[in-house]
Amino acid sequence: MLDVGFDPTHLGPLRGLRVLDLSRLVAGNMLSLQLADFGAEVIKVEDPDGGDSLRQWRERGPQHPEGVEVWWKVYARNKKSLAVDLRSEAGRAVLRTLVTGAQVLIESFRPGTLEKMGFAPDTLLALNSRLVIVRLTGWGQTGPYHQQPGFGSLVEAMSGFAAKNGAPEAPPMLPNMALADMVAGLYGAFAVCAAVREVETQGGAGQVVDLSLLEPLLSIMGPDAAAYHVSGQVPARTGNRTSITAPRNIYRTQDGGWVALSASTQGMAERLLRAIDRADLIDDPRFRTNADRLAHVDALDAVIGAFMGARTLEDNLAFFREREVTVSPVYHIGQIVTDPHVVERGVLVRTPDADVGSLPMHAVVPRLSATPGGLARPAPRLGEHSLALLRAAGMSESELQDLIARKVIAS
Repeated sequence: MLDVGFDPTHLGPLRGLRVLDLSRLVAGNMLSLQLADFGAEVIKVEDPDGGDSLRQWRERGPQHPEGVEVWWKVYARNKKSLAVDLRSEAGRAVLRTLVTGAQVLIESFRPGTLEKMGFAPDTLLALNSRLVIVRLTGWGQTGPYHQQPGFGSLVEAMSGFAAKNGAPEAPPMLPNMALADMVAGLYGAFAVCAAVREVETQGGAGQVVDLSLLEPLLSIMGPDAAAYHVSGQVPARTGNRTSITAPRNIYRTQDGGWVALSASTQGMAERLLRAIDRADLIDDPRFRTNADRLAHVDALDAVIGAFMGARTLEDNLAFFREREVTVSPVYHIGQIVTDPHVVERGVLVRTPDADVGSLPMHAVVPRLSATPGGLARPAPRLGEHSLALLRAAGMSESELQDLIARKVIAS
């Protein structure tokens, strides 16, 4: 794994973009991470009492019984922390000062909370007419459910994802990762760039981005709504198979490994059958077309499974790769980190860490040839940048000490 140090001089193509991130947990942090990785100055505005809830998601191990805040360390890299109590009028005054010099504000409160704090969009835009305001919620700012809590798991259930995920005979299955939050964060980063471009190059004004967790996840579900309209059929749970192409599955190898195979074009399906010395099946009425293969997928998987089951994982991979059949191993994370392709491309990098010595994390994605993103700083301690940020905003030392004494800010 490539060892990468933090370079505070790294700029990136979004340099000069100042982002106030009031969000909590995954989606907002995923959004602002994309901006921070490419040079935006992202200021996490956190409660002095504990900070962003993401800090509490800890991973424990034999050497770290108290746990390490790995989620925070990965998704708050390249950001700054300002710890300020927005429940106090003095804290809200601090935020108003910062809003005037920002280009983006991200929040993930329940609809109406920002208004109760005195920061309705109209108020924010009156302070800064060019401000892009991202309002991140489970269900959106309008609609019958807009006031309901909206964690990603609920969205993953309601979106149709869980209903089509899992084995046919099993119950609906939620993902074991923050899927809805991650997808929304990526959509949100794109929305910010689009809205900022409108301001900076088209002479437009600031605006509100109404970003729910539901809509981005629904948008990546494929044409399910259109397919249902045409067929009247609800997508079935198909496990590792798919309802649109065959063969597509994972197959057990002789030594207990697993190989994933997807022959999703006619040419690849025929190449596969020739590779396993079953060219006779190309003209078999059961397997002649994709529709035929889908209708007889059990028989097709039995043929492929028998071939792979008689060989080890490495033998299968070498055999099919030599014949340019589309396969890959099924990895767990311990195998991914040592894969030669992952290592050579620096897909994961090892960064210095004050708590554990070094910490692996994903490299900046995607890769830009001329103005790449980079790692400028590790995830901040709670309130690490409070004083520097507020000094830059024009506050005097006596004002800062007064705010500290009243516990309005922490440093």
